[in-house]
Amino acid sequence: MISWKKPNYLVSAAAILASVVVFLVPFAFILLTSFMDRGQASELTFAWPRQFQFVDNLMAVIEARDYLLIIAFINSTILTVASVTIMVILSAMVAWTLQRRAGRWNPLVNILVLAGLIMPPAVVPTIWVLQRLGLFRTMPGLILVEVAFGLSFCILLFRAFIATIPRELDEAAIIDGATPLRLFFRVIFPLLRPVAITAILVQSVNVFNDFVNPLYFLPGEQNATVQLTLYNFYSQFNTQYNLLFTDILLVTIPPLIMFLFFNRQIVAGMTSGAIKG
Repeated sequence: MISWKKPNYLVSAAAILASVVVFLVPFAFILLTSFMDRGQASELTFAWPRQFQFVDNLMAVIEARDYLLIIAFINSTILTVASVTIMVILSAMVAWTLQRRAGRWNPLVNILVLAGLIMPPAVVPTIWVLQRLGLFRTMPGLILVEVAFGLSFCILLFRAFIATIPRELDEAAIIDGATPLRLFFRVIFPLLRPVAITAILVQSVNVFNDFVNPLYFLPGEQNATVQLTLYNFYSQFNTQYNLLFTDILLVTIPPLIMFLFFNRQIVAGMTSGAIKG
């Protein structure tokens, strides 16, 4: 007979309290400071704004350095959309090939995939390779870097889900005369929608929030992404915390909205390969 333990409300309350302290309190501090004027913001106190100046702060941040923030959002959008699109399609094809076709090279490829998750990125050799290819300080070069660094995670995610798809679908499509590309894009890829949504959301947030790779591989103020604006604006707004925190708020909002609205899809996609049988 199965016995169910009573829920520990004390532990649940402690977990909720810890989440509030770790996540909500800092966000509330950022939000309130972005509404303050320069004098009150310099005090760095957790208090209600005496004078609301969010619109003025917002316009000052947007117009700073010849609308650098607008340029950064455009660069981040191009980087995120291109990187995630290539990452999802390429990783799905690799995962399908590894799962469906067992060969003598599969163990080596699996080791390389796992190495992509474990080994830290080598910055200097990567810069050398990009320079030889003529892609250093270019958006296509940074897109390839983001794809390379995120490919291993997506391959493992897709491979676990593809293992649950019956091979009979492949065989039926081949009997009907489908080529490998037609089989993948017409039969297999539409079935990967749940895990594809998860990969898109997770990697979009990762690429959009990436600070290190654009700093190393795409230097230059006009090439700045949204995370680099914090680095660029800090020297300008180091005594104007109301403007600095306004920039932080603008950078934080897009990934926060994605996680709030698509949290269920992320969890469903992460667990779908484990619970289907």
